[in-house]
Amino acid sequence: MVDKPGRRKKNNPPWGKITAVIVGVLIVGAIGYYVYDAYIYSPPPVYAKIGTSMGAFYVELFPACAPNTVNNFENLANSGFYDNLVWHRIIKGFVIQTGDPNTRNAVNSTRSTWGQGRSNNTVPLEICSWLHQYAGYLGMARQGNQTSGLDTGTSQFYILTNNQTVSTYQALEGYYTIFGKVIGGMSVVCSISKVPVYNSSATQNGNPIADQPITPVYLDNVTMISASQAPSPQPVAQCKY
Repeated sequence: MVDKPGRRKKNNPPWGKITAVIVGVLIVGAIGYYVYDAYIYSPPPVYAKIGTSMGAFYVELFPACAPNTVNNFENLANSGFYDNLVWHRIIKGFVIQTGDPNTRNAVNSTRSTWGQGRSNNTVPLEICSWLHQYAGYLGMARQGNQTSGLDTGTSQFYILTNNQTVSTYQALEGYYTIFGKVIGGMSVVCSISKVPVYNSSATQNGNPIADQPITPVYLDNVTMISASQAPSPQPVAQCKY
């Protein structure tokens, strides 16, 4: 198009239309994110304060992903089941684990039974594509291996202290229920993971007691709290050794 002989008319970009398109895309994206967020968090998360003899930390639990596991955990916490237990399995760079009633009050003469106790109820394996075996995440321990005992979770749970190697990750991912994550106080988890433990050859009554803390570290209690009582979620850093 020309408006004078020999002079081409300059076409200005349609900024108004471009702006409208950008705004529309942002609005659609925001709505989509809100719908997706509401979907994966429905029902919404619940929260707990986990008291230990080395300090407290806070966790966010996901009933939208693992409803049976979270409900079971809440019931055990509210009943006092988790009071005065021991973090009976501590593997530096991997996990800390607790929830065994055999460890209550850390009776040293029963160490050979630590890790074998359970609650009366079992929960099925529950897997969500958006929860993984990463540092700071809570998983449900169970009996068996990758091909057996998938639905035998009861009361024992673990917290990962580091992101896993490829082989370890593959051994866990899809085989153990992840049902929550640490949102505050990860330094406490890391401190627990560094305490001295018995080595691989240690036994009591002929039974192995490897990875048990030499000086017991207590799970004092688990207290369910409201969202307003929980801290704002903090990025979870891997434990450093």
